[in-house]
Amino acid sequence: MKYPLPPCSPRSMVVGGITALLLIGSASAQAQDAATLQSRALAATCAPCHGTAGHAIDASVVPGLAGLPAGTFIEQMNGFKSGTRTATVMHQIAKGFNDAQVDQLAAYFAAQKK
Repeated sequence: MKYPLPPCSPRSMVVGGITALLLIGSASAQAQDAATLQSRALAATCAPCHGTAGHAIDASVVPGLAGLPAGTFIEQMNGFKSGTRTATVMHQIAKGFNDAQVDQLAAYFAAQKK
């Protein structure tokens, strides 16, 4: 047996639409927050040598990464991976990141102020 749907008032349709938009916006914000958190966590692996959020400590021989253009970061990481850029440990560390993670790190550090 089929049951007819109750008639919807214009007010209930507006309230339902607003509720749907709020839920969609909330899900989008949560996804964005998760991506931001993931980028920060990934960048935290660089902090012991390059400083928090890529800000190297004063007089450090290791360069800071904050504000480094994304293309430069990617180029250098690929150089470490391939061995064309010399390093003490970065050639080993770089190989632990896939291309998507390198892109994510590049965007994160490029967005940081020097």
